[in-house]
Amino acid sequence: MDKGYEKERFETLKIKASIAKAFRKFAKSISKSQSIALLLMLEFFEENGISPAETFGPRMETLENRITTLIKKRMNGMIAILKDIEKNQTKPTAAMLLKLFEQTEPDKKALIVEKKYADENKEVRFREKKNFKSNDD
Repeated sequence: MDKGYEKERFETLKIKASIAKAFRKFAKSISKSQSIALLLMLEFFEENGISPAETFGPRMETLENRITTLIKKRMNGMIAILKDIEKNQTKPTAAMLLKLFEQTEPDKKALIVEKKYADENKEVRFREKKNFKSNDD
């Protein structure tokens, strides 16, 4: 019995005897029931977007062209994703890390001196004490 299809009823298809015989032989060769063999064939055609009426030519050129087109589309998508990651994540992160690890000395700024003290004479003056007692006295 086919797994997942145990409770479904059987339907009859009208096909020619020679085609039925060939189909039964094909189903046995892939070790599947006739229902599952037909289901697999239908899924194959739908997933790959090919028609049984199409000819592939001597080297399956049509299928090769479709696969090539799909690969190009996927590659273009991956390139777009990588560029976006580089633009929005890698470059800003690298710039931040570079700034963190830069060993530049901070700029030495001139001291800001209040204007009234800047103009004064910078000489140091000492006052003499008048009431100084010396040891000699």
